[in-house]
Amino acid sequence: MRLLVTGGLGFIGSNFILKLLNENSDVKILNIDAQLYGSNIKNLQEVENSHNYEFVKGNITNKKFMEEQIEKCDAVVNFAAESFVDRSINDANPFLVSNIRGAFTILDIITKQKKRMVQISTDEVFGSLSEGTATEQSKFNPSSPYAATKAAAELIINSYSVTYGSDVVVTRCTNNYGPRQFTEKLIPKTIVLANQNQKIPIYGNGSNIRDWIHVDDHCDAVSLALFNGVTGKSYNISANNEIDNITIVKKILNIMNKSEDLIEFVEDRPGHDYRYSMDSKKIISELGWKIKLNFERGLEKTIQWYLDNPEIINNLSSTVLESTPWKSSN
Repeated sequence: MRLLVTGGLGFIGSNFILKLLNENSDVKILNIDAQLYGSNIKNLQEVENSHNYEFVKGNITNKKFMEEQIEKCDAVVNFAAESFVDRSINDANPFLVSNIRGAFTILDIITKQKKRMVQISTDEVFGSLSEGTATEQSKFNPSSPYAATKAAAELIINSYSVTYGSDVVVTRCTNNYGPRQFTEKLIPKTIVLANQNQKIPIYGNGSNIRDWIHVDDHCDAVSLALFNGVTGKSYNISANNEIDNITIVKKILNIMNKSEDLIEFVEDRPGHDYRYSMDSKKIISELGWKIKLNFERGLEKTIQWYLDNPEIINNLSSTVLESTPWKSSN
């Protein structure tokens, strides 16, 4: 199989490419990435000379370019997205362009060329839940501009599946953590700041709850959806591991033998969803997916990865370390 992966220089995309190449010798991957915010060419240094891997810089909104690239491949996995929620509050336009227009460009092309597409979505489309958990049949209720663009992309994809029979599968995942994550996110940001004995900003009172999953387990689920997922269906991916933010930060500080005095509570971001929760019974029962890495062990491995890669920890822009990034003009 020749697979086109978009956004493959980002956190989840790069881990997916590495995992797929390591586990499937008969898969060739073409990685398309615009090298925008959050992309890192170094994420895939170890495979850049592999005969099964090719990188081409390009934007998924460029229809002619994408037609040429998709023509070479059997299927597309679309990781490409503007995904930093805080920054969608400051300026939603890039999110509208990439997450809606970009996804539609791919969708329209794979429909005409009769290829398969896996759309990577998010639990945030369901919005904040005070109780219960979202299933694949739950109503969308996005709160942030980012979540709204991902929900919009799903609606367009569903319309194409129904109207034109497009071969598309959607996966929605909870919060990922693991190696190669951009250091603006909670877990790597906490690791980096703790390592430098700097204050660690916590939004509000730190009570917001997320379901955390290791990126390797997410990538396993995406692979199953790609090869075995039913056309027109969606699959929720969660580890049933709901933890509030302050507990996450304290766990990291404890593992790193750092004082909780480093914690600093800061202004909460606008519209900050309290709790996300999804039910993943469908992908477990229908595709045989299962969690392989528990959170405690996964967190320890993640911390060690960042400590073993000092070039990431020691070369950070000031914008990454902002306590209220949604106010940034960058």
